[in-house]
Formats: sequence, C-alpha cells, structure tokens
Amino acid sequence: MSTSIEELTAKAMSLPSQSRALLAERLVESLEEESIKEVWIVEAKKRRDEVRSGQVAPISGDEAMESVRKLIAK
Repeated sequence: MSTSIEELTAKAMSLPSQSRALLAERLVESLEEESIKEVWIVEAKKRRDEVRSGQVAPISGDEAMESVRKLIAK
C-alpha cells in the first residue's frame, strides 16, 4: 500500500513541533547538497531582481525578525 504525499503531510503535521522540526531537518539533509545550492541560487537571483525592479522593497534584518516574532506569537 502506497502513502500519498497528502497523507504523509497530514501525519507529519499532527506530530509535536519538536518532532516536525526533526523530520524537516532530516528531509532537508536527505536532499543532494548541489540540488539545494542550485535552488537557493535561483531564489537569490529572483529576489535580487525583484528588489532591483522595485517590485519588492527591502527591509532590515531587525524588521524581518520582528515580523517573524509577531507571526510566531499569534
């Protein structure tokens, strides 16, 4: 019997947060390093282009962290 991605996702989301974090870490580690590097290069270039074009306004690291803290606190 095969488990679908949706079923795996639902099961994973029902885990405690520490278990989900460990699972996420293991999944990322399982990816090939070069594949991850390639994905991040593409993403970095996309973000750079969005800032250069004015489509996205950059914010400071402090502002970004404050936004994340507010989201987590909800």
